[in-house]
Amino acid sequence: METDRQPIPKTTPDATAVWAELAVHAEAIKKTHLRELFANDATRGEKMALEAEGLYLDYSKNRITDETLQLLFKLAESSGLKERIDAMFRGEKINVTEQRAVLHVALRAPIDSSIFVDGADVVPGVHAVLTSMAAFCDKVRSGAWKGHTGKPIRHIVNIGIGGSDLGPVMAYEALRHYSTRDLTFTFVSNVDGTDFAEAVHSLPPEETLFIISSKTFTTLETMTNAGSARAWSVAGMAGDETSVAKHFVAVSTNAEEVTKFGIDTANMFGFWDWVGGRYSMDSAIGLSTMLAIGPEKFRELLGGFHAMDEHFRSAPFEANLPVLMGLLSVWYTNFLDAETAAILPYEQYLKRFPAYLQQLTMESNGKHVTLDGETVSYKTGAIYWGEPGTNGQHSFYQLIHQGTHLIPCDFIAFAKPLNPLGRHHDILLANVIAQAEALAFGKTAAEVEAEGTTSRLVPHKVFEGNRPSNTIVGEQLTPATLGKLVALYEHSVFTQGAIWKIDSFDQWGVELGKVLAQRIIPELEGVTEPALKHDSSTNALIRRFRKAK
Repeated sequence: METDRQPIPKTTPDATAVWAELAVHAEAIKKTHLRELFANDATRGEKMALEAEGLYLDYSKNRITDETLQLLFKLAESSGLKERIDAMFRGEKINVTEQRAVLHVALRAPIDSSIFVDGADVVPGVHAVLTSMAAFCDKVRSGAWKGHTGKPIRHIVNIGIGGSDLGPVMAYEALRHYSTRDLTFTFVSNVDGTDFAEAVHSLPPEETLFIISSKTFTTLETMTNAGSARAWSVAGMAGDETSVAKHFVAVSTNAEEVTKFGIDTANMFGFWDWVGGRYSMDSAIGLSTMLAIGPEKFRELLGGFHAMDEHFRSAPFEANLPVLMGLLSVWYTNFLDAETAAILPYEQYLKRFPAYLQQLTMESNGKHVTLDGETVSYKTGAIYWGEPGTNGQHSFYQLIHQGTHLIPCDFIAFAKPLNPLGRHHDILLANVIAQAEALAFGKTAAEVEAEGTTSRLVPHKVFEGNRPSNTIVGEQLTPATLGKLVALYEHSVFTQGAIWKIDSFDQWGVELGKVLAQRIIPELEGVTEPALKHDSSTNALIRRFRKAK
């Protein structure tokens, strides 16, 4: 049964003996090149690899030794990582600033399992929502669900923001190969009117269904877009307000506001306060995903998540994919002065995966105080970014290879293509393998000179190498594989947060700007200029925009 215990180790990581050992060790590593590490161990490429749940991780091209790993595992143990993992799976309220459990793992738990929050098993409720979602999706996908004029739905528009948008967009793009092509899917998040206007530009209102995703049904951006969608849809039905019930469904917990909007609460799909927005793509927030790929494939996605959950919970640290990746991130952030990390999927369907990970990682671990409110004295949260495949090679790889920043890279690739086409996949895989090799080993001045390069150009053609990377390989991108991949990064983020003693599950940093915006909106909209009481810059900007209107 769930308890309210909150394991918050008081010692900050940088005050521990193992942190000091790692700092000393890092000075030696900084002077060691990956060329040397591979030359000294002919089996390094095989030894520093780990396979679990159908994902293969080659971490041999990291600037680490066996001693590095042992120290990092020791750091994980001293941080109470295992206890923290167990607390999460027990349903303890490890989101301490909001006094909430953190149970995205319950969203993909099998129906015969039990996970308790405040003494109640939440698994039956999760599966009740999944069953309701599946019944609705079957109606829409089969054409049984009719719009107000009797036509079947052919276009889905998901309106949300943050986790209510990034997860569904990423999942739809990632699993488009498995989606029904009878339906089109569009995603609206930005409060900029252009986002909505372009999304519905060519859509027939009588065949369009809107999913409004907002837990409270009060989120400013989402409800502003929802209001515009309602007006557009009703106008397309000759002004008949009753049409809303057939063209809008809600992912929310606020039945009163959903009803006021005109949506039948029978078509309201709920979730819980122990589901964080950036961890919600496998909850009812994934309704658009289920509509696209169908309930059966959606359950395969959940199965992939669960498989990685169980691996994370049960595998020893040295054989634990998320723990290892999380520790490597800590190593580069805190000991080798890396500021960013690049996510480089060599799979076009994963084109939105880096953007999805930006929220997952930076909203989770972009924190400046510990769990007990003390200012941290060490770096937390790398800056994540990236682009798919060979596109990046003709864009920013120049900086990764020859720039002055240390940028650890995660390459993601699949052995089998979803769309076999001539030599395409072999060329794609050759590129991902070659990039990791080039980053690690580079090209020396002697090697450049041996190619007959003039002395003037030699410095320009030298690649220093010693640029670290992971290579993550799956057999093929399937719904289950996507679930495993997302859960891998979720738990890597958890590992980093546990080491840093921060709350990875709140996001107070997004609040201040939103609060100030609510104050500024009427100052922009008022007929007469209000008495502005901001700083001189803010006042000047408000006046400039008012004048432009």
